[in-house]
Amino acid sequence: MGSMRTAYRRLKSGFGKTFRSLRYRNFRLFFIGQGLSLVGTWMAQVAMSWLVYRLTGSSFKLGLVVFASQIPTFFLGPLAGAVIDRRPKLRMLLFTQSFAMLQAFALTVLTYSREIQVWQIMVLAVFGGCVNAFDIPCRQSFLVDLIEEKNNLSNAISLNSLMFNSARLIGPALAGIVLAYTSEAACFLLNALSFVAVLVSLLMMKVHEHLHQAESRACLKASAKAGTTPSAPFPSGCCCSPFACST
Repeated sequence: MGSMRTAYRRLKSGFGKTFRSLRYRNFRLFFIGQGLSLVGTWMAQVAMSWLVYRLTGSSFKLGLVVFASQIPTFFLGPLAGAVIDRRPKLRMLLFTQSFAMLQAFALTVLTYSREIQVWQIMVLAVFGGCVNAFDIPCRQSFLVDLIEEKNNLSNAISLNSLMFNSARLIGPALAGIVLAYTSEAACFLLNALSFVAVLVSLLMMKVHEHLHQAESRACLKASAKAGTTPSAPFPSGCCCSPFACST
């Protein structure tokens, strides 16, 4: 009996250490909201691929739509990182998640109407890619502001990775079930509704963010350029420069 109690205490202690970052209210809200939203996102990605192939029967057009959804991040990534560092991340996330929800509802309406065409899917895929170019780095950097004790930051990053990979497993599986019994529109609708969870969780947060000082347009351009060319020089007096003095 004593050995069972000892084993239970060890298990409870290990469980508490593994999920210790969830004791922070902001991170707990982020974890729940983003977890639900990511499941919906993966469902929508599977449904979009299925829809394009069903409409066209072309693997080339399917690859083209996937390419259209990813390429905006390649071009906008450096600029997005420079902008996000100088804007309140919570507000940025509210904007990006709202735009993503609008895209999901647009896909839902067009698919339910049975008048959706491949070019419309491609336009919405490009729009979603532009939103993700700002949303993904913003979510990743926002994580730092959710953990009050920075020694638990590595645990929060691990849990965030767990959440993402779990959604990548659960989302496509649920999409397959929904597609088997209903249609692609149902997946898009569930994805759109999943954004409600993340928006509510963001609105419930109380976050004290650390922003860079206001900077000139030249400094912002230099910071964006540094994202693609690490050796690019910073203008004199720019606070994003490694030689700038912080106050």
